[in-house]
Amino acid sequence: MNERILLIGSGGREHALAKALVVSPSCAKLWVAPGNPGIAREAELVSLNIGNADDVLRFCQNNDVSLVVIGPEQPLAEGLADEIRAGGFDVFGPSKAAAQVESSKGFSKDAMQRFGVPTAPYRRFTSTQRDEALMYAKQHDLPVVVKYDGLAAGKGVVVATTREEAVAAVTDMYEGVFGDDGVVIEGFLVGQEASVFAITDGTHYVTLAPAQDHKRVGDGDTGKNTGGMGAYAPAPLVTPSVLDAVRALVIEPMLRGLREEGTPFVGCLYCGIMVDDQGRPSVVEFNARFGDPETQAVLAVLEADVAALFASAARGSLNESTISNVALGYACNVVLASQGYPDAYEKGAVITGIDDAEADPYVTVFFAGTGQRGNDLITTGGRVLGVTARGTTLEEAVRRSYAACEKISYSTKMYRTDIAARAHS
Repeated sequence: MNERILLIGSGGREHALAKALVVSPSCAKLWVAPGNPGIAREAELVSLNIGNADDVLRFCQNNDVSLVVIGPEQPLAEGLADEIRAGGFDVFGPSKAAAQVESSKGFSKDAMQRFGVPTAPYRRFTSTQRDEALMYAKQHDLPVVVKYDGLAAGKGVVVATTREEAVAAVTDMYEGVFGDDGVVIEGFLVGQEASVFAITDGTHYVTLAPAQDHKRVGDGDTGKNTGGMGAYAPAPLVTPSVLDAVRALVIEPMLRGLREEGTPFVGCLYCGIMVDDQGRPSVVEFNARFGDPETQAVLAVLEADVAALFASAARGSLNESTISNVALGYACNVVLASQGYPDAYEKGAVITGIDDAEADPYVTVFFAGTGQRGNDLITTGGRVLGVTARGTTLEEAVRRSYAACEKISYSTKMYRTDIAARAHS
């Protein structure tokens, strides 16, 4: 089928999705709303208010759109997929109810408990239970993990190693740093983290190449949590036996439980897992969409008709034959950020050197926090670019990615120098 696709989003993840969709044999036309300057090189950008379902539906009706792919978490949490489906269009992305696996940490933890999915012990506290949360944090064994219950752009998690840090984290979250959704306080899981994406129609699913993200802003996993400073795939940590355990213990009971409760999950279920030294997985978090920056690496090694894969999931009949190879070689993605991120940072620095970086045919630069000022490409966000390289070995992919990073310049450029180092530790 010749799919006419509308992709919602504007970040590095959406740039990677756009690049994968537009080269799919099944893709006849791709529009992206609102997109970014890099995505404009792949597809036609359209100016839509993606927070207004009527605007999106009107565009779909006027342009014979056959599939809508929703990239970011916010429109999913607000129910955009439900409204587009109600308008008669196929959507790759979960309903508002199913997206609660990400939009509410408390919902997610409660669901895991009901469905028997391994995760850390926890307690959830509502927006009016600040005193109880503070008391619980003070008494909890250390380290203790404090999570904002709602969406926080990947930054609403604090791993506290002292009582003072735990109290400060709870206090900050109740003082409206992110909103007023309460907190979840949970035990600290020991092991290494990995990300597994399951593409699903609600019943059947297929997993893509496992990845490892680097959440902390500094080398050696130091500093504050961010939305992600780089990723690589496939991650050697997730051996075939570990992946089998993730499927049996995490993905299958979660999909089955959501389906049986009347909220089937359709789209990309992101499983953030901790793998202990025995190879046993526990869930750190679920997301209701592709991860960023893992997507840039995962899709770089995927050989598939991505448009047909997403369309089959959206229509309730997942077609695994659309995939030729989930991991052809290796890929490394290094995020170039703005100095000061994830706190305050300057905007408007002029970016140069992207063409030089992409002179290597194995390198792709994905645009994230970027904009145009006249003829200049400028920084507009904390995470600016994702420099992704492929290789027949992980070492080759890492080397190419960092060589490309050196060719890109802007006055506030910062990045981690140790992406994928843990694969060799």
